[in-house]
Amino acid sequence: MRRFAILMLLGSAMITFSFAQGKKQKAPKSQTLFTVNKKTVTTNEFIYLYKKNHQNKSEDFTNEKIQEYLDLFINFKLKVEEAKARGLDTTQAFIKEYSQYKDELRKPYLPDTKLTDSLVRLTYNRMKEEVRASHILINVKPDASPEDTLKAYNKIIDLRNKIKKGEDFGMIASEFSEDPSARTNQGNLGYFTAMQMVYPFESAAYSTKVGEVSMPIRSRFGYHIIYVTDRRPARGEVEISHIMLRTGDGKDNEKVKNTIFDIYDELQAGVKWDELCRQYSEDPGSKDSGGKLKQFGVGAMASIPEFERIAFSLNKPGEISDPFQTQYGWHIMKLERKIPLAPFEELNASLKSRVNRDERTQVSKQALTLKLRKDFQFTEQPAAKTKVLALADTSIQTGKWKAPAYPKANKEILFSLTGKNYSVKDFLDYAQKNQKPTSQLPAKYLEELYNHFVDASILTLQEEKIMRENPDYTYLLQEYYEGILLFEIMEKEVWNKASDDSVGQHKYYDAHVNDYQAGERAKASFYFTASNNFVAKLKPILEAGDEKAIQEFVAQNKLKTETGFYKKEEKTILRKVPWTAGVHSTENNGMYYLAWLKDILPPGPMSFEEARPAVISDYQTYLEKNWVQQLKKKYSVKVNEKGKQYVFQNLQQK
Repeated sequence: MRRFAILMLLGSAMITFSFAQGKKQKAPKSQTLFTVNKKTVTTNEFIYLYKKNHQNKSEDFTNEKIQEYLDLFINFKLKVEEAKARGLDTTQAFIKEYSQYKDELRKPYLPDTKLTDSLVRLTYNRMKEEVRASHILINVKPDASPEDTLKAYNKIIDLRNKIKKGEDFGMIASEFSEDPSARTNQGNLGYFTAMQMVYPFESAAYSTKVGEVSMPIRSRFGYHIIYVTDRRPARGEVEISHIMLRTGDGKDNEKVKNTIFDIYDELQAGVKWDELCRQYSEDPGSKDSGGKLKQFGVGAMASIPEFERIAFSLNKPGEISDPFQTQYGWHIMKLERKIPLAPFEELNASLKSRVNRDERTQVSKQALTLKLRKDFQFTEQPAAKTKVLALADTSIQTGKWKAPAYPKANKEILFSLTGKNYSVKDFLDYAQKNQKPTSQLPAKYLEELYNHFVDASILTLQEEKIMRENPDYTYLLQEYYEGILLFEIMEKEVWNKASDDSVGQHKYYDAHVNDYQAGERAKASFYFTASNNFVAKLKPILEAGDEKAIQEFVAQNKLKTETGFYKKEEKTILRKVPWTAGVHSTENNGMYYLAWLKDILPPGPMSFEEARPAVISDYQTYLEKNWVQQLKKKYSVKVNEKGKQYVFQNLQQK
């Protein structure tokens, strides 16, 4: 809970901060406010944090309140300094957690976020329209050789030329397309919308005019040419129910047909749909729920075109189709509802999730990578790269590759970004640290690591730019960094010690027993649920005080329980039962209770058991205070009075 609370505070900072993220802010010139172990804490950092944590609280901008916060902030920095001295920021757990927060904070500033937003909007706009198209496919693997790739490309160009000269697209598709379905459908894909085809295919279909044949486009399946035959506004989705009688497997089709028409006649005569569905339908997944199917859109039933056609031809909820046949059998369909395309605001979140999982994101990221390399003036040294990639051997496939000796590796330049040089040694160090087992060929995998290194180097430069242009982002990163460290060190030095040190708790209680006083109260347990069936059975068990039997009864009957020390005015239940020791029954707001008042305690000091939650809290404060005093002896703290006065003036100016 403490970790959640600390990070929630930081998370609220992130939300507050995000409102201003688009504005580049120039920080005023900063001064030293104080130092801890000769490490400077600036006035700007303190002012930023104070304003952020005291928004809309004008009463907090007094000398007294600011001084109080400054004292706490110094203590905070002392704890963080101790955490760093112990190396808590070098553990794998810390690095992983901080990296996750850092990645989230950085997202709004990176081109990837803008890319995703634009892809989501583009996809939604495409979903407003349905395209009918046919295609011809010539297979070629993604990793095909240049020779095989060129051969496939020339083949599909030849087919396109034939069509452009007047030959029928469907006939060419049925004869030459390597999509097996083209033999029967002549390449006709019917209507489809965004997110139903691979992204390069979708983009080509939406950018080709009706009646035209696209230039060849490459997908992971090979080369396609696309013939667009129609466009229409999107019809959204439909939700339907159906009654199905199966055909095939030796069944008499004519007999099945007669049966489905008899069912149709019964529907027309007023027999209820659900009754006939349960009695006759042979779709086991839907017959007991009135034949209802999950809503679907255009193209979702492309393998059953007649089913889709009938579904979208129905207009009014409750309308029933004539019997019709598909490859699965005979059907009667009922329209439940038509669902238009939802507004963008409603679909944005789910669509973004789908887009991020779709290959369109990868395709667009590849284009973005090329743009970033251009923006950061990426300059490669081909000769050095060739020599480096030749160093790979089969050990890299097991993730245990060690780079052989490379003369002057720290001096030979591999590439540069905005004038900053990256050496062969820089990359070899990165590759050895980040390699993982792979099935790729050694040189191919080392080249992949090289590209990752270039991208990671660009990301570092991007972050440096973000930090220069957005001071608040820098402070927020530091907050997360120090917040995680604070949790780790407080858990070790205070929270766990206070909770686990029962001897220390007792000593603290004995030394401060007069601090733990209470008025008249009851030591009580409550047992309750929405039914009163348990009362007569549990009451004698409670009166007998058989703890094992009580626990078994509670578990078997799934009762809710609550135990503790309570003043009469603290619980409505206690005001409804006699204020005497014993087992009492009552009811409150539809819940039935047994209140077992084990003892009525007079005013006076609380026992250790009763006071324990307060004792632990006070013991934590005691341990923390002593620990901070030790830290102040260990690390020098110097406050700059000039910087302090600047802070007071800045925060209190109107």
